[in-house]
Amino acid sequence: MPTSDSPGPTAVSPWQPASTRRRDALLETPVLLLMVFLVSLVLFTVGRMVEAEGRVVSLMAFLPPIVAVIGSVRQTVITAAWSTVVLFLVLLGIHLNVEEVIPPTFGVALMSALSIGACRYRIHRNAEVSRLRSAAAALQRQLLRPLPLRTPEVVIDGLYQPVEEDSMVGGDIYEIAMSPYGTRVLIADVQGKGLPAIGTAFSVLGAFREAAQREPGLLGVVDALESAVERHNSFASRTGEPERFVTALVLTFDERSCGLVVNCGHLLPYLVCEDPEQSGPVPLAEPGVPLGLVALSPEPRRIEELELPEGDTLLLFTDGVTDARDPFGVFYPLRDRVREWSGIPASELAAAISADLQRFTGNNQRDDIALLALHRVPARGDTQREGPGPAAAGADPGPRGGAGPGS
Repeated sequence: MPTSDSPGPTAVSPWQPASTRRRDALLETPVLLLMVFLVSLVLFTVGRMVEAEGRVVSLMAFLPPIVAVIGSVRQTVITAAWSTVVLFLVLLGIHLNVEEVIPPTFGVALMSALSIGACRYRIHRNAEVSRLRSAAAALQRQLLRPLPLRTPEVVIDGLYQPVEEDSMVGGDIYEIAMSPYGTRVLIADVQGKGLPAIGTAFSVLGAFREAAQREPGLLGVVDALESAVERHNSFASRTGEPERFVTALVLTFDERSCGLVVNCGHLLPYLVCEDPEQSGPVPLAEPGVPLGLVALSPEPRRIEELELPEGDTLLLFTDGVTDARDPFGVFYPLRDRVREWSGIPASELAAAISADLQRFTGNNQRDDIALLALHRVPARGDTQREGPGPAAAGADPGPRGGAGPGS
């Protein structure tokens, strides 16, 4: 059975998008009050210039509604009190008659009260939405396997950082399954954003967990994932949701030095080698079509061998890594960075990448990030194959290295 090197759940980085750290007020209270004062001064000055102080200063009635949209309840209350008092004093200085001043002052006070109520409702609603977003992100984390994880064949560490904004949340998933046929690994990314993408991701996740134990061949596992996406798209089309495709890498590792991989339109994995010059993308063949689009491809999916020598680390990741940008819009230079990571122990690599991404983006995450770092468990003996074996002919190994069907 797989054993975790850490009994706790997947470590969650403190790195969160700026939107999840948004406060009730967009501006600090001193800055906002200074702006309110300057607006009041401008209105009073213009009113004196056109000799219509009362009419121009009455425009201060719109200050509380504006602050209610961008500020906190406290800031709205202060602005409302300021606007009401200033208007009362200006009108009193003009008319010198309290009875004439009370009606417009009461109107401003009523609008201020409505603005305070609207501000309270906005903040309460934003808090509810924030809790729902956090719950969705927590659900994603709970449904995925905690890392790091050790199996008889590989040790797997990684990071998973979902965006907690409903319009930006994606369907990045990963899974590791111990099966009679070795350790099977999935990393996938659903096309599109938003909560509906999570539904597609979970259908793929459930199909993989079942097929990884049932199917002796890796192509059989991929066919099960394809069927799951097709079923989900069929249901989505009946409910008015757009159909989606899923890019994925599906791998199997057993006692042999090389693993097997099927690339369904996903990003190429990277290899971090002890020699920096050898680190870089794994030279796989042209990737196949994503899950959900196999009917559009005349070519069948193919299994490839993937060398993972002891001492090297295999990186699987979604486009949240490669599409990460710095404050100037420059993409994250993964190809250059991977050569700098050769001296980092495999157990610390995922944490180092997470910290590097934080520094590069300025803690402003705009897409879900999933990354797995795999390295071989030190062999107890010589378990490497002699000759190409069944995988070279497009077949998957049977239980624990025995012969088995390919699909």
